[in-house]
Amino acid sequence: MIEKSTLYVLDTNILLHEPFAFLSFDEHEVVVPMTVLEELDSIKDRRKDVSRDARVAIRALEDVLKDSTPEEVLAGVPLPNTSETQENPGTLSIFNDFGLEEKSGALSHNENDNRIINSALYLQEHNPDKRVVLVTKDINMRLKGKGAGLAYVEDYRTDQLVDDIKFLTKGYHKFTGEFWQQVQECDSETTGRYTQHLIDKDIVPGAFINEYLIDEDKTFAGKIVEIRDDKLVVQDLGHERLMGRNAWGIHPKNIYQGMAFDALLDPDIDLVILTGPAGCGKTLLALASALENVVERGAYEKIIVTRSTPEIAESIGFLPGTEEEKMAPWLAAITDSLEVLHKQDESMHGSMNYIMEKANIQFKSVNFMRGRSLQNAVVILDECQNLTAAQLKTIITRCGQGTKLICSGNLAQIDSNYLTALTSGLTYIVERFKDYPGSTTVNLNGVVRSSLASFAEENL
Repeated sequence: MIEKSTLYVLDTNILLHEPFAFLSFDEHEVVVPMTVLEELDSIKDRRKDVSRDARVAIRALEDVLKDSTPEEVLAGVPLPNTSETQENPGTLSIFNDFGLEEKSGALSHNENDNRIINSALYLQEHNPDKRVVLVTKDINMRLKGKGAGLAYVEDYRTDQLVDDIKFLTKGYHKFTGEFWQQVQECDSETTGRYTQHLIDKDIVPGAFINEYLIDEDKTFAGKIVEIRDDKLVVQDLGHERLMGRNAWGIHPKNIYQGMAFDALLDPDIDLVILTGPAGCGKTLLALASALENVVERGAYEKIIVTRSTPEIAESIGFLPGTEEEKMAPWLAAITDSLEVLHKQDESMHGSMNYIMEKANIQFKSVNFMRGRSLQNAVVILDECQNLTAAQLKTIITRCGQGTKLICSGNLAQIDSNYLTALTSGLTYIVERFKDYPGSTTVNLNGVVRSSLASFAEENL
């Protein structure tokens, strides 16, 4: 039986999510309905962050189609091969859905989503030898497409690096029982304060650099510092030594916070990614370690704090006030954490103002990060589960020499319309950077905010 060739109809949100998405379908046919071009045209001139992606998508489409005749554009223009193993080029075509007659039983032409679905239905009816697939990130549109009679509707999954969020790297490997009971043979070497163990690679399946190793019996804690052909070099950190880490008067309440402090205070780690539920201490640990690194150790010159919200991504408004004053409501999590760090002081507000000046803490909008070069700073990017991979790339590439970036987020609290836990930029960088020697990921398992918060996280 000959396998059917596939024809993919793209929705507008696919090109806004990934402007070069039409290049990701290998040797298959890609169709962009005219309605999608109309929507991109209306979005490109809005003064919003998404307008940039619309303009990039339009330019990318134009680069492929500019030398083609109208007949070729309607029939399909060959796309460049995306891999060496690909034998046949895919094609890109524009479908004039405005020429479709409104049929009885079909969806109304009044809405753009309906026009795109009707385009896919028309192509499905007139191409029985092909598998016609509507690709959209809009869940409701996928439901409407199925209900209207489309055989295939899909989400855009090319940028998904994991199939299930439970497989996302946690940054540590926890052994049942005692660690040394599971090590058959081991060579150890002590240099200075630390001991390094050479163990078999099979003991830690799927091991990656800077992954922490802990056990249930609280007898061992270590970190993989080198991966050889069939061996792992594990630096013995010691459970008690990890629990003894502290910054700015804050001590870890569990081993996960101990691992986070170890990474946050390590001068050789440029990127620390903290994931975990609400109340696990992500923001507090990030701020305490940043103050320790800037004020006490003098390793960096300033602290830059930023976060993503839909409103900030579009505009920070025209009301009076500096950028810091406009950002203040969004960065209350940081000022709350500062209050916790200085609540014992005689004058808490005096201490906070002094520290904000001493540590040169700056509140910045994500909107103004593009084009900057951040040198000798600790950058705290809070709530980054709402950022796409492209937005995170923009921020990470701003970091210059001597800058440490701390990304934190909770994948259970995504506010973006088109992001899920699987497609969030936070998930993307956790997987992409797990093999990078200058980064560490720690999933802060356990809520330490309060027993009330802990009960809510588990039972609501």
